[in-house]
Amino acid sequence: MNDMKKLALEDRRHLDAAEGWLGLGNSREANEELEQISASFKAHPEVLELRYKIYSDTKRWDLAVEVGRTVRDLLPNEPWGHFYTAYALHELNHTQEAYDTLRSVVDKFPEEQIMRYNLACYCCRLGRTPEAREWLLTAMKMPGKKDIRELALDDKDLEPLWSEIKEM
Repeated sequence: MNDMKKLALEDRRHLDAAEGWLGLGNSREANEELEQISASFKAHPEVLELRYKIYSDTKRWDLAVEVGRTVRDLLPNEPWGHFYTAYALHELNHTQEAYDTLRSVVDKFPEEQIMRYNLACYCCRLGRTPEAREWLLTAMKMPGKKDIRELALDDKDLEPLWSEIKEM
């Protein structure tokens, strides 16, 4: 499948330029660069990841869900397609579906701290505070790149737990 092939040089240049434009906050130009990538590489994971970031940046969550699902289907053993799908669903206020998306695969990715953190957020939004607390504690105990406590204290989704988080 083309999604696993190395990008052709010209396509790599367009991808790099798109990343640059997105880094400068210009989603329109980033998208224009992605449109220049050859058809055989439109479904390449790196291209899809950047496409998702553009849709996320522009709050086009309906399109972000589709990209997330495409990645999830192409690379079911990678966490990011599941994560992107769930996050975009949550942003569309389909939080139960976002929860279901991650809950169905969380055990498959035992090292994914942010997946557990997001499950805590979704549970809070769904009014399932005890379950949210469990997911958050699990995420906080995991070794990870992020300080979950600091992140949680700044996350409106977890506001019902803020007083508890301050004591943790």
